[in-house]
Amino acid sequence: MSELNPPQTPEGLPVTPAEAVEIPLADITGAGPNLVEVRVGAFGVHGSPDVSGYGGLISKIEIAGGSERPYGSYFDEVADDLAANLGSDYNEAIEKVVVNRGEVTFYVHRERIAQVCQAMLHDPLLRFELCLGVSGVHWPNELDRELHAVYHLRSITHNRIVRLEVTCPDSDPHVPSTTSVYPTNDWHERETYDFFGIIFDGHPYLTRIEMPDDWLGHPQRKDYPLGGIPVEYKGATVPPPDKRRSYS
Repeated sequence: MSELNPPQTPEGLPVTPAEAVEIPLADITGAGPNLVEVRVGAFGVHGSPDVSGYGGLISKIEIAGGSERPYGSYFDEVADDLAANLGSDYNEAIEKVVVNRGEVTFYVHRERIAQVCQAMLHDPLLRFELCLGVSGVHWPNELDRELHAVYHLRSITHNRIVRLEVTCPDSDPHVPSTTSVYPTNDWHERETYDFFGIIFDGHPYLTRIEMPDDWLGHPQRKDYPLGGIPVEYKGATVPPPDKRRSYS
């Protein structure tokens, strides 16, 4: 089947890798409303006999919904302190709070990310002094929320870790810069821009940081072609990933 017309599940969800695979409806019923993709198989091997035993693996990819109170651990205290700091702006700034596998993520409306970072840093009850990075995520099948920027915050004062996450559509990939609050995000935002194409408005010098300045596209997006450079090792040539044959 052509990659331009990938197969779909009975609910109209895309299937990866792009090959015709029969998925019974019973295998995807019961999934939550945030199901965005169904993955079949493993290791990227397709188009040849699969002897790994993982060829029939079906993985449901879901975007987590908001968690209910109490969140547990120190998460409720952080949420309460942040709400007290932001006041009436809290509900406009925080979209949802997700607790998963012992970690907490505050989903922030993108236009409020700098305001929330300001509160997280300067409020003495919060005091998240460090932003350890800005990570990019690409969900091409999540409508109007394809691009995510994730901020990893640590409080040395209170020995706590939280995440902030914002989303934006691929058609409008703009997020306010947080370099005025966490200056080291200068480098992290440049890397996320370089690899994912998120434009951080207000960044002092938003240029590529690892790829050449004239590079086309953003290599960490899921729809970016594999490509590659042939490598020769002791007389044997290893082709780029997209030119290799599948194991049989």
